[in-house]
Amino acid sequence: MEEIDEAANIIKKGGIVVFPTETVYGIGADALNEDAIRKLYSAKGNPLNKKTSILVSSIEMLESVTQNISDIERKLINEFFPGPLTLVLHKKECIPDILTNNEDNVGVRMPANKTAINLINKVGRPIATTSANLHGELSGTDIEYVHKSFGNKVDYYIDGGNSEIGFGSTVLQIIDGIPHIYRQGSITKEQIDKVLKL
Repeated sequence: MEEIDEAANIIKKGGIVVFPTETVYGIGADALNEDAIRKLYSAKGNPLNKKTSILVSSIEMLESVTQNISDIERKLINEFFPGPLTLVLHKKECIPDILTNNEDNVGVRMPANKTAINLINKVGRPIATTSANLHGELSGTDIEYVHKSFGNKVDYYIDGGNSEIGFGSTVLQIIDGIPHIYRQGSITKEQIDKVLKL
């Protein structure tokens, strides 16, 4: 747990940390700290107009940063959280506009990875997280690859072995009651339609 404590303290102080999730390794910063988010974008080489999702560790934390969650969205949350689904929801004002390219929605996921959940719990607020790879390169699924990519641009690394799934989460938004998949991950359209009885 010392690793988790150290990583959490770094994030609380505005630093950036690489850590495992069940999909791929993530590189993360305090989701409510705009300066930390800028540092995250700079390390990854992402343009500022690229949106970044957030990771939460509980429904309470989810509800502290999002609003107007519909019954359909709740069905998906109940079925697939924690897990490899990123759901695009209406954000509250506490989420900095830089994360969402000034839009009202933010992608939210609850990872099914003990290290990631413990880290978010220790930080005590959501972590803005993107896949741990330089912009335009393949997502990192082991710590050696990630370390080669980022070196000392990252303040701390947590090694969790090889990623269980090995590719990004399914990214989904409900618009007018209809699911729109922006990125297909291990959760399929068929699984989503089944839960929503479409």
